[in-house]
Amino acid sequence: MNTATTTPLEPSRARLANPFSRYLLATRPAFLTITIAGCLLGFATAVAGSMSFDWTRALVTLLLALLAHAGINVLNDYCDHLNGTDARNTQRIYPFTGGSRFIQNGVLSPHQVRLFAVALFAATITGGLWLLSAAGAGLFWIGLAGLVIGWAYSAPPLQLNSRGLGELCVATGFLLIVAGADYAQRGAWAALPWLAGAPYALLVANILYINQFPDRDADRASGKLHWVARLKPQTAAWGYGLMLMLAALALLGGMLLGALPWAAACALVAWIPAVLAWRQLRRFAATPGQLAPAIKLTLLAAHVLPLLLAAILLLSGGFFMIGRTP
Repeated sequence: MNTATTTPLEPSRARLANPFSRYLLATRPAFLTITIAGCLLGFATAVAGSMSFDWTRALVTLLLALLAHAGINVLNDYCDHLNGTDARNTQRIYPFTGGSRFIQNGVLSPHQVRLFAVALFAATITGGLWLLSAAGAGLFWIGLAGLVIGWAYSAPPLQLNSRGLGELCVATGFLLIVAGADYAQRGAWAALPWLAGAPYALLVANILYINQFPDRDADRASGKLHWVARLKPQTAAWGYGLMLMLAALALLGGMLLGALPWAAACALVAWIPAVLAWRQLRRFAATPGQLAPAIKLTLLAAHVLPLLLAAILLLSGGFFMIGRTP
């Protein structure tokens, strides 16, 4: 337990005496809302494609996506304990960076965290078998890809984030959430969820990207050589802007292809907090202790875009399909 750098906001065993609260908070539930936003976007693309809406499938899809995300969070904490990253991290901005601190602060043992991750993945797979039988075989590949990416992101031997592939993993994983939520309703492949989900997935990848600045020194010391660790901070800050540009181009591409209505341009309002965050990142890249406001703005942008895009798709005609039988 790193008592010398523990802050009053961080978890402690004394404050989390209730086992249910302890395990629930170990999943970092405040950050699972980004998965809810992705599912809602996937449901909207299915309804906009003139599909009827199955509430049972939707609720199961949402639950499984949350379980998978929670399992990935817990696994990441365990792996960052093994490589020593979180123990070395004295520049973290809690609760945004530096992990959940459950192992480092003695709230849960490493063995308990590992077993909890396994239990969350097992629950996801078990529930996924039912959803697979209800929605179709294509969902198997989406679920399998999501779980493999979630494992390979931080677990040895692949440790893809340590090899500069973390942003690709995050963008792909969250794109799969949109595609999976759509497939669970549609029961077939379609282009719309991939096109609508691409800008959302890129904005979510920027959450990871900016969070790596406060963790940079600890990650470098542990051999986690993502791009923020490899580049000088001022140079790395431009990567955030690059992903913002790619996300905007993805949104524009969906409109030009006719998959998204022109009203989807209203979702560009999400770039207002994102650009403000990028401005702060370029200013404070070398002094990341001042990045908390920029991290919050990045989180806001990644939530606003999918929610606005989902609303636009529903208001463009899909809303009236909810509850209609095929």
